[in-house]
Amino acid sequence: MTTQLYDPNARKKATNLSLNSDLLRQARDLRINLSQTLERCLAQKLLYEKQRAWREENREAIDAYNRRIEDQGVFSNDLRGF
Repeated sequence: MTTQLYDPNARKKATNLSLNSDLLRQARDLRINLSQTLERCLAQKLLYEKQRAWREENREAIDAYNRRIEDQGVFSNDLRGF
């Protein structure tokens, strides 16, 4: 099951940004849609940060699981034929 990261149908909100002028000029020269590009990049950054926070919040449990697997193996070790 995939959880939606954000509401893609939420209304747009105008905002002011300060950008490097050369970067902005080159993007405009190439007709890059700044709003669409920023939304896509922000969504990727949001996903990365939420994943990082989840890993940090669950570090103890992940480390304990990894130690248990290292010590005891996985449940199917005795069932494998290879």
